[in-house]
Amino acid sequence: MIDKSDFNIGRAAVLFATLPMEVSEAILQRAQVRSFARGDTIFHQGDISEHIYVVLDGWVKLFRITPTGAEAVVGVFTKGRSFGEAVAFEEIPYPVTAEAVTATRLLMVRTSVLSSMMRERPEIAMAIVSSTFRHLHALVAQVEQLKAHTGTQRVAEFLLDLCDASKGACSITLPYDKSLIAGRLGMQPPSLSRAFNKLEEVGVRIAQNQAEITDVAKLREYMSEDRSAPWRKGD
Repeated sequence: MIDKSDFNIGRAAVLFATLPMEVSEAILQRAQVRSFARGDTIFHQGDISEHIYVVLDGWVKLFRITPTGAEAVVGVFTKGRSFGEAVAFEEIPYPVTAEAVTATRLLMVRTSVLSSMMRERPEIAMAIVSSTFRHLHALVAQVEQLKAHTGTQRVAEFLLDLCDASKGACSITLPYDKSLIAGRLGMQPPSLSRAFNKLEEVGVRIAQNQAEITDVAKLREYMSEDRSAPWRKGD
């Protein structure tokens, strides 16, 4: 049986937040909590799916190995985020590998539990569809970000996503190593370093794994700036 703190984190995840309390409680009380050390593999690309996961603590990356042997980062998840829904009920292999980027605790819900409960509580199926849609929406946003934003703007958006302030100053502890941040943002590590240097112009200072933002609103304005504007001045 999971404790109250873990239950509250699981309950707040998109997958369970829309369910009636008695349904989410019945599911979560049958879940397993497991800890992973940094670098541990949670599942491999090609493994048959058996669980849906919610991150309780730490960071997890999902990645694919390309035909050339390179690692392509698909997503990075932290506390309260769920993953694994899309293939949960198809009994098909995971299309990605999941790895603990830091020391991590996961809430693991067996898909067989959800399948058996779904027959009497069809709203579980709707919650899974909703959660899968959210993941799809996030992937579309990533593609849009890659197309419409410069590398430096993508780094700015990444920092803003980690910031808990809407204005004024903000201090952030970068959650994982810079090579992974670069991969997550579709950049090479040298490009990430240049982007960090460029952001000094808008009040961002990076030292080791700490980021200091002097003006969150100014950084947000920079991130949202239309980079095509100079080309359209004569329109």
